[in-house]
Amino acid sequence: MPSSRAESPRGLPRLDPSPSLAPAPFSPLVTDKNERNLLKTDVLDPQSTNFLQFSQVLTLARSLLSVHRLTKAQARRIAVRAQLLDAPRPTELLTVVQQLTLLQIDPTAAIAPSADLVAWSRLGSAYQPAHLQQALEQECTLFEHNALVRPMSDVGLYLAGAAAWPSYDKQRDWLRDNDRFRRDILKVLRRSGPMTSRDIPDTCVVPWASTGWTNNRNVTQMLEFLMMRGEVAIAGRVGRERVWDLSERVYPAGVVVPSVEAAHRVKNERRLASLGIARQKRTAVPVEPWDVGEAGEPAVVEGIKGEWRVDPAALGKDFKGRTALLSPFDRLAHDRARAEELFDFEYTLEMYKPAAKRRWGYFALPILHDDRLVGKVDAAADRKASVLRVNAIHEDVRFTRTITRAVQAELEDLASWLELGAVG
Repeated sequence: MPSSRAESPRGLPRLDPSPSLAPAPFSPLVTDKNERNLLKTDVLDPQSTNFLQFSQVLTLARSLLSVHRLTKAQARRIAVRAQLLDAPRPTELLTVVQQLTLLQIDPTAAIAPSADLVAWSRLGSAYQPAHLQQALEQECTLFEHNALVRPMSDVGLYLAGAAAWPSYDKQRDWLRDNDRFRRDILKVLRRSGPMTSRDIPDTCVVPWASTGWTNNRNVTQMLEFLMMRGEVAIAGRVGRERVWDLSERVYPAGVVVPSVEAAHRVKNERRLASLGIARQKRTAVPVEPWDVGEAGEPAVVEGIKGEWRVDPAALGKDFKGRTALLSPFDRLAHDRARAEELFDFEYTLEMYKPAAKRRWGYFALPILHDDRLVGKVDAAADRKASVLRVNAIHEDVRFTRTITRAVQAELEDLASWLELGAVG
């Protein structure tokens, strides 16, 4: 059964100052009063060797005292709680997106679109995809930007520095060469927006050149550039197709836009709050970083090399686990190296691999049980037959009866949420 267990305040207790770390007498062998006074004076002299050694020891001691020491279990529970995957479940979509900071939009829907799967993993069957559309298009409490759904309260963070975008020469040159095209798009949107990209005339002078699918897709490319510059915004969707308008008609009036530096700091803080624990620096990845800079406080995790950053607000809280099926894009396991270090969980999204080379399946769902990632479910929604097809359940640890029953219950709930008649 999912467990309920309290952690000690702020992880494991911090080291307490002890006599061994306190300044010791300068020399127990010196008995002459004048010599002792001389040593005391010497250690207070910033130019002296004694002073420098003493300062280094004191700095090291202070550093050791300020680092949180966590077990792996404590680190995992911090991560699970931060992602709202503990019990009880949250009840509001906006609360979920505010805490997670994002829902990633991905067109793959072997089971359901990732944004909806992530919301379902937190909210359960009370969540419906229509709720996300309503929040984006009617309530305007969320907005879509660069393939991510974010809280509208964060929009200023993503407009910071927008006017100076892009930083790459190829993109800057293309924008400069097509400035008239840019102005044409803004003009037609002002007159007739909101509009889909197919309804906007292509008046570019220099086509966008690419070896990928964006080659010569000039209107879409310009709209995405203007979105990054804060000049246009996504007003909604018709099916999977984005609907565009001027940003001033999508974003609320009076948005406070911080400096680039302040926005970067706040984004790191928000990201750490959503992850609970993360590395200060990681390999750069597209769209959303995995690292958090100097946000939070330093921590070390038992048995894992290197230093982490931990959200101090996440320390010292009770934990009650549950079982959840996760999207492959779920932020609990999205940073594969972090998932291996904290959860001993190996995972690769295999939809781009030939079927014969897949280990876990086209769109395998990670399985969370309590504070462990315990396996993967290879499943797909067969809508014609009204069945959630379960091709395999891969056990990374030996499943107990409790885990087996909990996973089955989640599969049945997933099928019901998808309005499928059975699990098979």
